[in-house]
This record gives sequence, C-alpha cells and structure tokens, in this order.
Amino acid sequence: MTYCVGLLLKAGIVLLSDTRTNAGIDNISIYRKMVLFEEPGERVIAILTAGSLSVTQTTIARLREAIEIGDEGRSIMHAHTMLQVAQIVGNTLAEVRGDIDDKLAVMKQGASASMIVAGQRRDGEMRLFLIYQEGNFIEATEDTPFLQIGEHKYGKPILDRVVRPDTSLADAQKAVLLSMDSTLRSNLSVGMPLDLCVIERDACRINLHRRIEAGDPAFRAMSDAWSNALRDAFQKIEI
Repeated sequence: MTYCVGLLLKAGIVLLSDTRTNAGIDNISIYRKMVLFEEPGERVIAILTAGSLSVTQTTIARLREAIEIGDEGRSIMHAHTMLQVAQIVGNTLAEVRGDIDDKLAVMKQGASASMIVAGQRRDGEMRLFLIYQEGNFIEATEDTPFLQIGEHKYGKPILDRVVRPDTSLADAQKAVLLSMDSTLRSNLSVGMPLDLCVIERDACRINLHRRIEAGDPAFRAMSDAWSNALRDAFQKIEI
C-alpha cells in the first residue's frame, strides 16, 4: 500500500508520497510513487500513484512512450489544458487496468490503482485531480483543497483542521509531512523514504523536489515536536 497527498493552494501546489510497496510481510520494496514531467516556463505535471504496481508502472510507461514518439493525441506534454491531461491519464489508466484484468480473470483476480495528477500549463490555471481506476476523476476545489490516495485515513484529520486555500507553502509542507508522520505511525504498509514536491503558482516548473530518507534529522525533529505538542495539549484539556 502507499500514501500520497496533494494540496492545491492560492500560492501553489504541494505534493508528498511515500515509497513502500508491500506484497506481503516478507516482500517489502521501495518504488518511487511520484513522477514529474517538466518543460520549464511552459508546463509542469506531477503524477502520484497508489495501488497495483503493475497497473501504475504500465500506465506511466505508456504515458512516457506517447511523449517520446510525439503522439499529440495521447501525450500529456502536448495537451492544451490540465483537464486534457487528466483525461489522457484517466483513459490510459482505465485501458491498462482493463488489459491486466483480462489476464487475471482466469485466476479470478483483479488489479486496481488510482492517481493524483497536478500541474499547470503556461497561461492556464493550476489544477489538481484524483483519477479513479475506471478513468473518471474529481478535482480539488476551494472547499476541498487537498486530495489523497492510498492509506489516507490516518493523515486526513490534520489536513481537515489546518489546510485552507490561503495556507502558505511553508505551512502546507509542514501539514503534509505531519499528515504522513501520522500515517507512518499507524500503518506499516506505508514507509520511508518520502518524496516532497512544491510547485509555485505560475512558475510552470518544479520549485522544490526533496527526497526525505529514513532517519532524516529535520523530519525526526518535526515528528518529535508534534508528539510533544499533542501530549501537552492533551494534558491541558479538562473534562
């Protein structure tokens, strides 16, 4: 399993993903769940993935191939809007899932996956989508400025409480990291290292891309400070 989260703010987009792939208690691997496409000054697109690795890797491979061969109808780097990007990713994901499901049907098995797609094209709006396995999608709004995939329930409460459209990019990074910290503590199927990405509004490029390894001192200090703050607040509450 995995946990990925994306925030759409007035100041930009903040994205975070873990890297753990769990195929059993004795088969744990690390795979990057964040894929970035960039033409600085023209467009930037980020895709976060969760679910069956065979589905997500094949989907990303087909998206890359469409870019490499210059297939304008299927290339996310030729799409005129972020809505078209979401449609291309959704169609490709549904196509791949259908192909794999057909192969697994004889064993009465199936495969599922979901994706977060975020980015901006020059002169266009920043947008953030959650793509379902069927290829349909929903979009982040001012009322719901964040989207999650994977093991999202543990990290959602802090986002519900602190994330607003006018949240600063610095506070947004803190929020997604604490959201991930809560998930790491409660679910062993989510694990380090982490990938953090920040895209400032109208920059059309990646402003920050950081890999956070296990034992990272800054992340550990933030986690400890959050635990201490929660304990202190708990002790102060009267019933």
